[in-house]
Amino acid sequence: MNTETTPTLPQHPKLNRLFRLQYEDAQKTHVLLYPEGMVKLNQSASEILLLCDGTRTVVQIVATLEAKFNAQNLQADVQSMLEEAVRRNWLDDA
Repeated sequence: MNTETTPTLPQHPKLNRLFRLQYEDAQKTHVLLYPEGMVKLNQSASEILLLCDGTRTVVQIVATLEAKFNAQNLQADVQSMLEEAVRRNWLDDA
């Protein structure tokens, strides 16, 4: 039996204040910095987290990404990434 629960997504996700998202030129990618280290992000994760500024809802984040990349049906992928970010304590609610 799976005892894991799906994390509740914040209404207006924003980065936890213990983390800083920045572009690392040497690695040619965004990274998430925190006191104990660094997480190297892929482009999709970077694009999603860049929109987590506490002003947008998850629906608005999805719509922004779909417009930016001329794509459809990104809801499940974005939600999955945000759920993982919540599990890792990267996100708070505004």
